[in-house]
Amino acid sequence: MSALETVLEAGGPAVERLMDRVERRMEAVTAGYGAALARYSRETIHAGGKRLRPLLVCLSAGVPPPESDGLVQAAVAVELVHAATLVHDDVLDGSALRRGRPTVVASGGRKMATATGDLLFARAFAELARGRSPASVTVLSRASSELALGELMQRADAFDGAIQVERYLQRCRLKTAVLFRAACELGALAGGIPSTSLAPFGEQIGLAFQILDDVLDVSGPPERTGKPRGADLLDGTITLPLIEARNRDPELAALEVGLVRSERDAGTVCDRIAATGALDAVKERALALVADAKSSLPALPERQRAALELVANGVVERYA
Repeated sequence: MSALETVLEAGGPAVERLMDRVERRMEAVTAGYGAALARYSRETIHAGGKRLRPLLVCLSAGVPPPESDGLVQAAVAVELVHAATLVHDDVLDGSALRRGRPTVVASGGRKMATATGDLLFARAFAELARGRSPASVTVLSRASSELALGELMQRADAFDGAIQVERYLQRCRLKTAVLFRAACELGALAGGIPSTSLAPFGEQIGLAFQILDDVLDVSGPPERTGKPRGADLLDGTITLPLIEARNRDPELAALEVGLVRSERDAGTVCDRIAATGALDAVKERALALVADAKSSLPALPERQRAALELVANGVVERYA
């Protein structure tokens, strides 16, 4: 049984029905905007991963969660914002592949990719507007603003070998963790739970998720990640594995990241990072974050706590 199947079983039939409704709704909201935009929006959505963010929305509302339109709308909105950020990231990075498939910018060009990302963002907030919940709109708009700040921070930090751990973690929080936090907050609102009670849990597992994703960029393999090893190096993105490895290897400490220009060069640097033992140290940090996330959970019904803890464990297990 996969990690996702285990979580769905723990959440019960209501969660599975809600997730099915989320999939159908995402398909519907991207139609009707012209053949090209509809095509690229659908391709982006279908290329999605484990749907962790909408799953968190559903589980944060309770186990079993209320099978309400508002909960489906919140889950759809979170995933559409996530999809939009991926499309826009690929535009900025000029990425050719994501999860082994051609990106929108590679297939349709920069203008079409920008328009696709804009459409997905717009449809996300249109979904929340249908639910007439000002509090939910506030939660997602805050997270969206922070996502933009994180992207700007990543651009500002590109190729800067002096980036330290604190700056890296703040960037990861803004780029990734805030949307996990928003997913938990939106679900809690729909379930009548104080929205801030689950925010620390969501933010910490989101941070662990990004740290482990950065480990995977170094360790690969490409057939698993859908992109070449060291793609972050080629983009000039300084991640925790490199920061940690620089403290262990003088040659890496002296490395000019801007001189890493080919996939072969990036692979060589990845091998050197791995040889320092830095990846194990970084994984330990992520494991500690997951443990802290689980301990941050407030008093909840046992089934709901167990399901949320399974999601946290799955963040780690997917990199095992």
